[in-house]
Amino acid sequence: MTEPVREPSTPLRPSVLRRLSIAQLSARLTRFAAVDPRFMRVLARDPRHGVRHLAARLRAIQTRAARESARLDGLFTVEREQRAQGFAAIAGVDEVGVAPLAGPVVAAAVILPAGVSLPHLDDSKRLTAAQRNVLYEQIIACAVACQIGMATVEEIDRLNILQAMRLAHRRAILGLPIRPQLVLIDGRYAADVPVPQLVIVDGDATCGSVAAASVMAKVTRDRMMADLGRQFPQYGFGRHKGYGTREHLEAIRRYGVTPVHRRSFSTVRAHQETLQLSIPQFRVVSG
Repeated sequence: MTEPVREPSTPLRPSVLRRLSIAQLSARLTRFAAVDPRFMRVLARDPRHGVRHLAARLRAIQTRAARESARLDGLFTVEREQRAQGFAAIAGVDEVGVAPLAGPVVAAAVILPAGVSLPHLDDSKRLTAAQRNVLYEQIIACAVACQIGMATVEEIDRLNILQAMRLAHRRAILGLPIRPQLVLIDGRYAADVPVPQLVIVDGDATCGSVAAASVMAKVTRDRMMADLGRQFPQYGFGRHKGYGTREHLEAIRRYGVTPVHRRSFSTVRAHQETLQLSIPQFRVVSG
């Protein structure tokens, strides 16, 4: 753990600071997460513009770090409140892949320990792919339990996307090796499981356990779509993840639909019908 820079036992006078170059000061101070406020005041009064600029930069870094620490602490407000009411095993649940035209819908259920530290944790949509991949490994390493649940394209077409999503939720929750005492689920619909639940709109952005589940689901599905992209290279699944981008729609127009396309979706069905109508019709003429 990093520790703050503190004033030395002897008074830190400007004459002492002037013995250090700006580069030396910067190299020493940027290694620390926090700098003693008294030291910062000495830096801010230094006659050298570069040192005053360094003080301003350090102050901005500390302000951002404090803001991020407060955000992360706030992410687990719901979990702390529910633990205070006696719920120990709390599972966050979220899904990804409701809107795409191809591929499965994937849900994740994650039980995190109290007091967990996951720097940069957030709604998976707000994170870069690199950040999600790092968090994915950290969540697996620290979680009390986590589980992926999925509904296939065939199930989506047979049940409809809402019911398929709820099926994925159910599989993720019931697949946990530990039975949760409470489920925190993102969205507007409770899961079809006999467990107490809190349904939280925008839970992936406001609740730590749900945010962790969103990362797990997103990374898992993205990797699945990358695999499908290698099986069907002309469709670009690895890039658009099955969403209805211009590239994806053009590929459907040119090549038709694959077994991983959701034929119950109106956009896929419309393009499929267009493709069928564009096939020349031949009339057998008897001699």
